[in-house]
Amino acid sequence: MTETSVAKQRANISETFDHRPGPSRQNATGGRWSSLIATNAAIAIGSRIHGSKSEIYVNGMCVELSRNKTSCPSIVIVNGEPKFSEGREVLQNPTVVLETVANDVDPLGRAEKLEGYLALPSIKECLLVRSDQMRIEHYARQNAKQWLYKIYDERDDVISIDTLNCKVSVAEIYAKVDVKLSGLSSKAIN
Repeated sequence: MTETSVAKQRANISETFDHRPGPSRQNATGGRWSSLIATNAAIAIGSRIHGSKSEIYVNGMCVELSRNKTSCPSIVIVNGEPKFSEGREVLQNPTVVLETVANDVDPLGRAEKLEGYLALPSIKECLLVRSDQMRIEHYARQNAKQWLYKIYDERDDVISIDTLNCKVSVAEIYAKVDVKLSGLSSKAIN
């Protein structure tokens, strides 16, 4: 598939959260840190799931949230055989989604996107990684209507991505990223 055909397919998608008109969702600094976070996470997770039946996609794999809505998260992992929409490179069965977000992102759009991820039956875990501070929100599916929510905001914290049978430290994800510590502590929450 050529770059031109992929671009045409993306242009035909009714609504894609990450390609909305208007100002860019991140400034140049946010883009740098978001890219580095995605790279760090992909290396850390990828090295642990190497040899498994999982596939990891970084920056550019769109996920179908509903019939006419897609999103292109920072990292998408599918455990098993990937399924794509007919004639398009849009993944229909993501297992784990990792999205880098900044504080300046539209909160309503962010909430709608999160709800879209959590509504997909194939998604077992969703991680929202802040690029402007050290904070990772981890949603792990317990059953059809219940999610376990954890916050990681210290370098020594270790995230257990049980669906993939791997653990990743916050320090690995934020390696070489210039972020401030979270203003709130997660000790009382987790």
